[in-house]
Amino acid sequence: MAFDLTRRLAAEAMGTGILVATVVGSGIMADRLSDDVAVSLLGNTAPTGAILVVLISILGPISGAHFNPAVTMVFAAKREIEAPAAALYVLAQVVGGIAGTLIAHAMFDLPLFQISETVRTGTGQWIAEAVATFGLVLTILAGLRFRGDAIPWLVGLYITAAYWFTASTSFANPAVAVSRAFSNTFAGIRPTDVPAFIVAEVTGALIATAVVGWMLADKNTSASLASVKEIE
Repeated sequence: MAFDLTRRLAAEAMGTGILVATVVGSGIMADRLSDDVAVSLLGNTAPTGAILVVLISILGPISGAHFNPAVTMVFAAKREIEAPAAALYVLAQVVGGIAGTLIAHAMFDLPLFQISETVRTGTGQWIAEAVATFGLVLTILAGLRFRGDAIPWLVGLYITAAYWFTASTSFANPAVAVSRAFSNTFAGIRPTDVPAFIVAEVTGALIATAVVGWMLADKNTSASLASVKEIE
């Protein structure tokens, strides 16, 4: 990459922090403005999708705009980022995300340090997180292959949709799950529920990587075989 690791880590921490501040902050605002849960969720959804478009557009050229340990894991598995750098990316994302939670609390004059009591557990929730992360990684990998210029919009729109079609409201991000455990607000998740969410997210990401790898490799292999036959 054109930027050194220090700047890339700063971009990852900043981007994840702003993302989490948006998720938690918009959740607090939406909850204050409406007693209707559906309206509050909509008020939480739109800012999240919008900020992803912005963050990926402005920070993507610096760090790749992962903002998500599951995404970093996928690129490490594809050997597009070295393992030591990937580990530092994950650390930056988690630290940045927790900072984003604290900043959201400060903006709304809430206690900075909180522990969520919101229960998010059960088979449906875990399946939802696996599906949400599968779709996110699918969107990123296929998007990079076919519409790299549209990645910010593709990811923003996917997360906007996934808020509503998944039972878990699509965390799809281990760093976000950890960060939201420190907020006893609309966006929170009970700490004891976080590990299962992370397992589901990693599982979904790995399945998506395998599926996309198979789909794209199959196309490349077919094209290569056709070229060989033409030469013969």
